[in-house]
Formats: sequence, C-alpha cells, structure tokens
Amino acid sequence: MIATAAAVRNLAQREVRRNTARTFASLDQYNEFGKSVFTGSVADEYLKKHGASGEILKDPAWTKNHADTVANAVFDWAIDNGANVYCHWFQPMAASGVRHGLTGQVQNIMLKFDSNNEIVQDFKGKTLVKGETDGSSFPNGGMRATHTAGGYLAVDTSSPIFLRGDTIFIPSALVSYYGAALDEKTPLLRANAALDKEASRLFGKLGLDVANGVQTNIGLEQEIFLIPREQYYRRPDLQMTGRTIVGANAPRGQEMCDHYMGPLSSATAALACMQEIQDECYRMGIPLKTRHREVAPGQFEFAPLFGTNTTQIDQNIMVMQIIEEVAPKHGLAALLQEKPFNDVNGSGKHNNWSIATRDGVNVLDPEELNKASGNDAAFAIVMAALVAAVDEHGDLMRAAIASPGNDFRLGACEAPPAIVSTYLGDDMTNYLEAFMNGENAEYNPGKKVIDLGTREILPFEVPAEDRNRTSPFPYGGARFEFRAVGSAQNVSLVNTVLNTIAAEKFGEFADRIEAGEDAADVAREALKKHWRVIFNGDNYCEANQQMLTDAGVWRIDSGVEAIAQLTSPKNVALFEKMSVLTQEECSAKQDILHDHYTGTVEMEALCLIDMLNQHILPACKKSGVGPIADLEACVPKLKAAVAEIHAAESSQDKASLARVLRLETMVDMRVTCDAAEGVVPAADWTLATYKELLFLDSHSDAAEGGSYYE
Repeated sequence: MIATAAAVRNLAQREVRRNTARTFASLDQYNEFGKSVFTGSVADEYLKKHGASGEILKDPAWTKNHADTVANAVFDWAIDNGANVYCHWFQPMAASGVRHGLTGQVQNIMLKFDSNNEIVQDFKGKTLVKGETDGSSFPNGGMRATHTAGGYLAVDTSSPIFLRGDTIFIPSALVSYYGAALDEKTPLLRANAALDKEASRLFGKLGLDVANGVQTNIGLEQEIFLIPREQYYRRPDLQMTGRTIVGANAPRGQEMCDHYMGPLSSATAALACMQEIQDECYRMGIPLKTRHREVAPGQFEFAPLFGTNTTQIDQNIMVMQIIEEVAPKHGLAALLQEKPFNDVNGSGKHNNWSIATRDGVNVLDPEELNKASGNDAAFAIVMAALVAAVDEHGDLMRAAIASPGNDFRLGACEAPPAIVSTYLGDDMTNYLEAFMNGENAEYNPGKKVIDLGTREILPFEVPAEDRNRTSPFPYGGARFEFRAVGSAQNVSLVNTVLNTIAAEKFGEFADRIEAGEDAADVAREALKKHWRVIFNGDNYCEANQQMLTDAGVWRIDSGVEAIAQLTSPKNVALFEKMSVLTQEECSAKQDILHDHYTGTVEMEALCLIDMLNQHILPACKKSGVGPIADLEACVPKLKAAVAEIHAAESSQDKASLARVLRLETMVDMRVTCDAAEGVVPAADWTLATYKELLFLDSHSDAAEGGSYYE
C-alpha cells in the first residue's frame, strides 16, 4: 500500500502514545480534527485544485454534474493522507450485536498499472457515486434471492466521505434491483424527506421562514463496558454472544453508587484507552466531547456534540467500531451489548432528538421558535403535534427499540419500561394545559434559585424542571431524549420512526389549517385527545404503570410482539402515506428483526450447552459438589427447545418460542448454574467470575503496562 511520510509519522506517534495516559492537556489531536473528513476547508482545498470549490458538495446534484471533479479531488486527498483504497460503506439490517462495525464494505485499490507497468489512478466519478454488490447474502426478508441477487450502492451526499488508515469510506445506501431498501439508511433518508416536506408546510403557516428546509439533529450517548481481556477469553458467552448467560453476582455491585462519575483512574488501562478512542475520533471529525464512568462497575460513556441525523448515525457506528478495535491494544475488551451483566445497569444509547430549520432555528426551543416566527402560539402547536404522534404511534417507538439486548434492560436500572409515555415537566405541562383550555400566553419556563446560605457560593439559578430518568421520551429543554434505545443498536430505525410519526402529524395539522381551521384550535383538539400520554411521575412504580396501561398508553412488554407492530395495518398505512416504507419492505423488516432475535437466542442456547458440558459440569464433578443432576438435565432440554424453534414455520413463531426459551427456560437454568458457582471451589471454577470481570480498579496490575503517566 502507498503511504506518505506524514502517515508514517502519525503511526509512529500513535505507537508511542499507546497504553500511556496523557498527564497534561495537549492540542495536538485538535490540530488534526476533521483532517480525515472530505468536507469544509479540507474538501475546498482539494476541489480548488480541480477548478471547483467546496460549495458544489452542498448540492446533491454534484453526483451528476461534478462527479469526476469530486473523484479527482478525493483521490488526491486520499493519496496525500496515505490512503489508496476505497469502499462504499453501507449498513445492512439486523447487525446489532453480531456484525463488527454494523456495516458492509468491499475495499478496492484506487490504482492500476498501465501498459508500461506504471501506477496510474483508477478512481473515476462513476466509481465514486455508484457501486454494485450481492444483495442476497445480507438479511433481506425475502426481497433478494440467489437468482435475483443484485444489490446497488449509491453515495449518500448528506454524510461526508471520510478516511481511516489506508481506506476512504463512501457512505452509501443499499437497494435492490427494484429500489427496495436493503439497509438501515434508505428508510431514514426517506423519513428525512417526509419530515422536511410536512414540517415546512406547518412551520411556514406558523410564521417561520423555512425557505431552506427543515432537518432533525441528534446527539447519541454511547455507553459501554470495559473489562480485562484475559478474563474475557475465559467467558465463551461474552465472546460468542456479548453477554453473560450465567454468572453469580459478586459480593459488591453498584449498591453504593461509587462508580458513577468517579475519577478515571490512571492505575488501569481504561483512561488511556478512552483517550486513544477520542484522539482517533477527533481526526475523523467526530467530536466526542464527554467521557466518564457510568453507574455499573466497569461501565463508561462517551457523548458527542449533536449534528444532523445521518452524519451522527454514521459517526456513532464508526465510534462503536473504534471502541472495539482500540480496547484490545490496552488489554481490554469492550462490550457494547445492552445487558452484559445481571443485576447491574445495562447500557443505552440515549437518542437526543430535535427539529431545526436548516438556517439554525431550533423548533423545540420555545424562545427561539416564538421569536423567529413572531407567533407566541407556535411552540404549543408544534408540541401538540408531537404529543399526538407519541400517543398514536407509541407502538412503533417500542418496535424501534426492540433489540435482543433490551429484553433484559427495559424497566429497571435507569432504563425506562416498555410503556411509551412522555415527560414534559410541571411548567411545560401546566403551560400546555392552559393553552388547551383556551389561554394564549407565551411559554416562559421558570427558573429556580438555590441559596446554600454560604458566603463562598452565591445563590444560583437552575432549570425549574427536574430530570425524569424513568421516562422513555422526556423533554429536556430544546430536545426530546429517547432513553430506551439500546447501546448496540444502529439507531436509523429509531430516527426513521420519530421523523415519520412527526411528519404525519405535521402534515395533518397543515392539511386542516389549509382547509380553513385555526391552528390553535387544531392543536387544542389534539392535546385533549392525546393528553393521557403525558406523564411526569415515576415510571418504575407498578401502580403508575398499571394506571398508564389502563388509560390506553401503548404498552408492549414483549420485544417480539413489538416487532410485529411493523406490519399492523395502521403502521403500514403510515409508512406508505409518508413514502418511507412499502408494505413489502415493512414485512421484510419485520421478518429480518424476528430472525435476528431468534438467531441471537439460538447462539446463546448453544453457548450455554457448551459451557455446561465443558466448564460447569466438569467443575462440579471435579469438586464433588453442586446440583449435578439438575445441570445434566439442562442440556437435553436446551437441545429440544432449539429443535422446536427450527421446526416452527414463520419467523414470528420462531421468535416467540425463542423468547420463551430465553426469558423463562434459560433464566431458570441460570439460577441452577449460579448456585453451582457458589459452592464450587475457586480453584476448580474455570469461568471468569463477575468479581474478575467487573472491577478493573481492584483487579488490574498497573505495573504490567508500565506507568500510565509517562
């Protein structure tokens, strides 16, 4: 591969930094920020060499009018940065928890040899903007077969080309020969178009300038676990499935809340690992602003600045890949699954969602919207549409977060239950209630002053609203936070659903206003009809859960049943009306997600059989203790359950059986296995224990890697 001197120097510097935490602040990584992304000043510099400028990238028509120019500029930029390989980078469905990086790609050299054996460029405009691959070997729900295997890749102009190592990555959509979506990105782009169209119609009628269109911005918090890699190799379940299928609790968990936001200790590899992850992300233009410990032992979080949804999702997927690849360099294993350990917090990917004009007016910021529109009722009208959308389509929101890992996460340990309500806070709720009842006052969120009664700390203001971490979809001031999203997910479906349901309601409001109705009256009617979905209390309280269920708020406890909502007549009609998914695509996506669930459970069951036969039973027999007969009975029972799943006819039937196996049969078996762990002498127990896996601070030898403050 061709590499420049600069690339070699960068590699050498990374080798020096590896396993060493920075003692003092350095601006080096900021100097490199975004150099590996073909956008802004980087793209402008190279495009000017070919008679153009970065402005042409703002119009998607560059793929037709300037493809060769952009290809030549990208080629020069790649070679100057030590890259000579390209790929169309796409997002197959059902990748969560199983596919490294959650993406697909075929890497091709950008060079060839001419008749004189001289190296010449082999990267043209047509190469850049379009590709072709096998569409039948990815999950496709029957939309592709071996004899109809064509899959076609088209560059996504909303997300910039980027570079990592010797390869440039071209974000792309994957569709079939007939244009059916075979990926996660295509429906999201369609939902973006629907929201742009319908939001522009409504917001324009409220007085907002929408000449340049409307978009949604998101910020994705990424929670992970970091564990010692040597112990990871002693856990077949973590290696094969990403979670511990068995494992007795350690004497210490998270009951003292001592891990949350504790110091990132230099005595373990975690800090140096997180620093290297941030450094690599900075070079790729990914602004990972925040890092900290999370609630569970061994749990950590990264959070970026917000941005447009397609770019943020692409960046988050790459962040997940970088995390998994950097961790081993520091003697760690990164776990991205939602619930890798029992009885401590699971990991989420909180999806902070807002709507803005492309000129930068945040529609979910009441002061900003009302000022820009000159309409004191604008914010209340927008909120009424969103409240109606959540109430009517809470089933789709639940389906969007029905990942296998969320089975064990939803409903406790700061993960909201599977009842889709929204928290607005008392001030906002009181304001909307007054608006619903006929008042027209402007919304002015209150402020609370805290006076500690000390000379050293002066009285200070805080928001009037508290945080409600039990709500699936709380309003957080200028944004909604979809808290129930799972850490291992590609959140394209989540944002496809949010944009689609919002677009439908914005369109319905606009239709009625165009027909002569008053906008405020339309909003008041919607609030009266859908008020039940607003809930500011404790969602963990069983009495409150029953109250919300009785009121008719969407509640779907089973992820398998939630996935089946994708093909309900209501939801198929919604997706078709908004031109986001066809009925065929809805059916295919449902089958794909059910098959993904079933496949995940089958891997877990087969892994448990291996662990019983190769670890748990031999340990019990060697030490002469434990419920040996009960453990031996587990193996044929697991095999029979897997066989029953295979015999079922439909994808949903298979998934339903898999759910019973996972959440009933295997949960009971876990109790038996954990009881065995409790009596087998440590010297005979061959599986890494929770004590060895979760507690880096007390189970790491800093001397192994030298000082982390060199």
